[in-house]
Amino acid sequence: MPELPDITVYIEALEQRISGHELIQAQIASPFLLRTIEPPVNACVGHTVAAIRRVGKRIAIGFDNEIWLVLHLMIAGRLHWSERARKPDGRRTLAAFLFDSGCLTLTEAGSQKRASLHMAAGEAGLVALDPGGIDVMRAPLGEFTRALTTGNHTLKRALTDPHVFSGIGNAYSDEILHRARLSPITLTSRLTAEEIARLHAATQGVLKEWIDRLRAEAAGGFPEGVTAFREEMAVHGRYGQPCPRCGAKIQRIRYASNETNYCAVCQTEGRLLADRALSRLLREDWPRTLEELEELHLRAR
Repeated sequence: MPELPDITVYIEALEQRISGHELIQAQIASPFLLRTIEPPVNACVGHTVAAIRRVGKRIAIGFDNEIWLVLHLMIAGRLHWSERARKPDGRRTLAAFLFDSGCLTLTEAGSQKRASLHMAAGEAGLVALDPGGIDVMRAPLGEFTRALTTGNHTLKRALTDPHVFSGIGNAYSDEILHRARLSPITLTSRLTAEEIARLHAATQGVLKEWIDRLRAEAAGGFPEGVTAFREEMAVHGRYGQPCPRCGAKIQRIRYASNETNYCAVCQTEGRLLADRALSRLLREDWPRTLEELEELHLRAR
């Protein structure tokens, strides 16, 4: 799922291409995409783009009549830009927005159509779509601390909760926790002031570095190849590969369709976190340390 760095670069590319430009036509080809009917999509047609904002993981395009077109790409949704008009087919290309400067299309891979388009009227309508998490890139340590410690949750859940922090998902939370040398299952109530400061610095540092990296990758063009899995990442999507800091193999916790990646040496003092599927299967034989895991692998050979 595109997260804060990806959305930021998408917005910058859109600002260069559609800010101040008129929307000539809006075509929605998928019945699953449009989640609201008031105001109608056509209320934007014939109007110029006045503002583009990030609302959590959503991209909000505002027009000069105070109507907002709000896109949530979810897991497999992606945006594309073309100098000429495109027609959505309803299968992969779900929508096309033709401006006087070019055509913005929304595609979604796979059969599960989760991407969404909401329409909003005025600031009040836009605020209603905002989960309310703080902007971590601007939040000073005190504000970050208050948001983090309001509830008592695991760090992984707190970082990815859109009501707590805006725009952080599965991928960048893994990277942040690895940078901060903190376990994904540590409870927020048990963090020391030093650990919170370290997490705050890691959060802003990781996100800024990836914004800069993605900007450089786009090089002024429209960002293509947006993905949650990148070779340059330290732990996310790198299960079984060496940690770039210590060389130990990256571990994982799997739950439903999600996966948390971490380094046991750097983040959990060598302890393996229980994988729900495997730990239920192995029960008392579930390895507790990296050494026990290596012994288990050797016995299996």
